[in-house]
Amino acid sequence: MNDVYGRLVKLLVSGFGLEPEEIAPDDTFSGLELDSLALVELSIAAQEEFGVPVSDDDLGPNDTVAHAAEVIAGKAVAA
Repeated sequence: MNDVYGRLVKLLVSGFGLEPEEIAPDDTFSGLELDSLALVELSIAAQEEFGVPVSDDDLGPNDTVAHAAEVIAGKAVAA
């Protein structure tokens, strides 16, 4: 996987008590048991980590970790 995915996984591990082996690219955030508050916190952490705006629309409960990484990577390229 790409660098953005790896960094996103590190955010999930450091901020939300998940283990790296618990996270797969096709896991949804709801499947990882992240509620709406956790997704807001993840959005803020991702904005700080990647230096791009990440909105609630970018990280929904049914989005996969891989999809979120693709969205963030796309925003980083466009910035």
